[in-house]
Amino acid sequence: MDVSFSGILSNIEKQAPHLISSKQYTPEDLCYSLQETIFAMLVEITERAMSHCGSQAVLIVGGVGCNLRLQEMMNIMCEERGAKLYATDERFCIDKGAMIAQAGIEMFQSGTTTPWDLVTCTQR
Repeated sequence: MDVSFSGILSNIEKQAPHLISSKQYTPEDLCYSLQETIFAMLVEITERAMSHCGSQAVLIVGGVGCNLRLQEMMNIMCEERGAKLYATDERFCIDKGAMIAQAGIEMFQSGTTTPWDLVTCTQR
């Protein structure tokens, strides 16, 4: 039940400039559609995992867990299954420093670096 969004993200990055410049779609339309598609995929995979494991609960954490739309979609699925959604508050739904540090180590070890003048940090 692993997922990868690289293909869908690459496609939208490729198609977006044309779709926006041709006035077929606004950036907001594309962002909303991308969010809905990815969240629907996450909900479907979560429901499949719940069925496979016999679980009656979902816990949403991490950076994306702050998104109220994802929480809403996941809650609808849970209600339909008679399950319970646990969506933590924002204190626990932000990316953790250790996760970010590990990602940095992995990138560095694979040869991926970012010049210091392009690095930004916004602390909440």
